[in-house]
Amino acid sequence: MRYTISVRGKTEDIPIIPFLAKNYPGISSSEIDSVFGFLEKSTLYGGRPFTEPQISDADVQALYSYGIGVRIPLTNHYATRAEYEENRRLLEKYHRQGNAVIVTNDELASWIREEFPLYKIEASVIKNIDSYRDIDNAFTRYDTVVLPMRLNQDLDFLRGIRGKNRITLFANAGCALTCPSKICYPAISKMNKYKGGEFKCSQSLKYRELHGMVDFDLEELESLGFHRFKLLRAKPATIAGFKGVTGF
Repeated sequence: MRYTISVRGKTEDIPIIPFLAKNYPGISSSEIDSVFGFLEKSTLYGGRPFTEPQISDADVQALYSYGIGVRIPLTNHYATRAEYEENRRLLEKYHRQGNAVIVTNDELASWIREEFPLYKIEASVIKNIDSYRDIDNAFTRYDTVVLPMRLNQDLDFLRGIRGKNRITLFANAGCALTCPSKICYPAISKMNKYKGGEFKCSQSLKYRELHGMVDFDLEELESLGFHRFKLLRAKPATIAGFKGVTGF
């Protein structure tokens, strides 16, 4: 199995390797393909509101020393050519083999592909790709595709996917698994432009906390031919399937 791992909750002053060892104790460094989180400020971030960088320059070098890449979450719904030009320095800085960008906007994906070919480009879960036709279409533009969490529970659908080696499934799930509308994503995209906007959610905080985190059966998913997994950070008490001896 290969994992891309979230550093949600980390700040720049916390070294990356101890952070990973503490929060993902059952995952060895050899199993980690990449780490995703906020680097320098960008109006192209999505998914979560940007408040401060999570991954420092020192973190990046430490990850490289372990053969781990960085995966930049450029998942904003909205992207203009002018914004792309403004973010060219960011893209240039991390443009190397082993690094990736997660993208929602198809035009942005095309611009990055044309000018920065070393990046792997991943279709974000925010795109809600949930049919064979959509997967095949996404494969023409993206290297890999993240499927919605709920599809982990539809084994018949998963069996029928062609190109499983290019599919990323969630190893665990948070509130997005039970969310009825996911209105937070476009709201956060607007917030990250720093021109106003407000956070919106279709679920109450109490409802979100009631469900907590869910760990999927990765052995079952691997038996179906899937080997790429996205792992979210949870409170240690809720991580049921990822305890063990760290590989760092």
